[in-house]
Amino acid sequence: MNISKEEKNQNQSLFVRDIVQKTPSNKKESLSNSDKIPKKIIQFWDNHEQLPSDVKDCIQSWSQLDVLGYERLLFNNKNAGEFILEKLGDRYKNAYDKCYHPAMQSDYFRLCYIFIEGGCYVDADDVYSGVDIDPLFDDDRLKIQPLCYDTTTYSMVSQSIFTMVGEYSNSWIFYFNNNPLIAKSRNPIIEQALSLATSLLEEDTSQGLPEIQSTTGPGNLTKSVTAFLKEKDAIVDELILVLKDWDNTAESKWPLSYRNDARNWRLSNSVNFNG
Repeated sequence: MNISKEEKNQNQSLFVRDIVQKTPSNKKESLSNSDKIPKKIIQFWDNHEQLPSDVKDCIQSWSQLDVLGYERLLFNNKNAGEFILEKLGDRYKNAYDKCYHPAMQSDYFRLCYIFIEGGCYVDADDVYSGVDIDPLFDDDRLKIQPLCYDTTTYSMVSQSIFTMVGEYSNSWIFYFNNNPLIAKSRNPIIEQALSLATSLLEEDTSQGLPEIQSTTGPGNLTKSVTAFLKEKDAIVDELILVLKDWDNTAESKWPLSYRNDARNWRLSNSVNFNG
């Protein structure tokens, strides 16, 4: 029996809901230092010479981690492309070059970097609160944040509500954000998300540019997580830690100057970006 796209999306949302609302088992034991996630904070802004002052302030909020042994790396379009070419080769660099918007570039780059090097990717507009983040690096599980969107109110559902066991509405869409993205190198779920994004970027664009969210963003990651877990019949708690309280660690700053123009991907989805 053929399943419609809407039914597939609903099944995926319900699968994510089950993961998000599940009571986690005992915390996975810490690993030796060689097996832990590297203490790196990776960020991206396509043009450092045109870095808005308010975004710079967001990035600078993470500097308090410098004295705690964390390495912070800020990439731009040029050196992100160079990294992909050097570490992954022509195919992936060509896919990156097809990312027509800075948000799409950052989506794809984070998959490439985290797969190769590991660490913690956070968006440039996230403001660090100062809480202890060491536990997020103590084991080799993928750490991702759940989100929920209400199609009736056209707004996000509060994390404190949709993560509670039993909470549900037919209008809710459960999915995983790709910010933050915390993992050890060669994580198999990140590998699957990178493979899917690369294949989608290689598709013919003569009929229009691909949609950002589903091609390289949260939609891609959510599909990859659910597909991997179902295919491998994996124990979720062994592979993933769902960050139900990431808002206590970092807050996405709003408003920011760039959100009012084409630099905001929501205003440039499937549209050529001219800077």
